[in-house]
Amino acid sequence: MKVLKHKLLRINHWLMSVGAIVVFLGSWTPGAIAAERVILKYRIFQNSVAVSDLTTLAETGEVSDELKPYFRLSRQEPEKVREILNQTVDVDVVTLDRVLNSFAGDFILERLNQYIYTESREADTQAMRAALVLSASKDNKVSLLEVTQNYPTQDVYIDGDRLEEAYDQLTLLRGSVENLLERLPNFLGG
Repeated sequence: MKVLKHKLLRINHWLMSVGAIVVFLGSWTPGAIAAERVILKYRIFQNSVAVSDLTTLAETGEVSDELKPYFRLSRQEPEKVREILNQTVDVDVVTLDRVLNSFAGDFILERLNQYIYTESREADTQAMRAALVLSASKDNKVSLLEVTQNYPTQDVYIDGDRLEEAYDQLTLLRGSVENLLERLPNFLGG
């Protein structure tokens, strides 16, 4: 009886997670709040650029006039930044949601918030969680470009000189999800 009750609780949690994602995605429209501007920070310099400029860089390699000062001051190669923006991490959206809503997920989100954050730094964890789940919802893949595009505030701050570290954190996210999946049956008694 105890095992059956435990399994029913697991199924209920899974259904609630899927339901929350469906409701969230169903209420999200292209006109909903999504990042419009990226404030790229490089040491003491910061430059505001449109998300569309970053998207153009990622998709075509074309560097907008707004991005040129950033590349000049940071001495970063546009092609390297383009590569980092486009690199994807494969992760199942339902599993990602479950992990991000756990203690381990909070730790992962805090690490990512060191690189990508809001101006006030107040709701960074919730914003990052939403951006990651929304990014994975389309194709079970997450990239830094998608996280930026799906960040649920008008402005998103990115430490541009730490973009590669941010991608490394996304890669660690996949490893954490896989590790938690392996251990989940032990924790749930099933």
